[in-house]
Amino acid sequence: MKVLEPLVNYNSILYQKAFSFSVRIVKLYKYLQLKDKSFEPLYKQLLRFGTSIGANISEAQSAPSKKDFINKLSISLKESRESEYWVRLLKETEILNQQEHDSLIKDCDEIERILTSSIRTARGD
Repeated sequence: MKVLEPLVNYNSILYQKAFSFSVRIVKLYKYLQLKDKSFEPLYKQLLRFGTSIGANISEAQSAPSKKDFINKLSISLKESRESEYWVRLLKETEILNQQEHDSLIKDCDEIERILTSSIRTARGD
């Protein structure tokens, strides 16, 4: 019986950073829900976009074509930028403190740099 290789490179820095970011977002969502449920629609937006970054990176690694690979990474980049928007909004509305904000924005920036580089490399730029 032939053992199939995993479709996702779990050791890649990009995957690890995106997965860790997703875990942080899920934990933050759980914490914020306990703290104040009145802003749950905002929390859900961050949860949705923050966790989809890694999911799209996983999909990209099993893309049937280079075009699809680039498309999935581009979606991840958009999702990361949208996550930044929600983090900034939660900070400006005093739901997140400065330290939480800065840490999450730093993670987004790191993921975006790697994604941008990966997309450029795949395109041959």
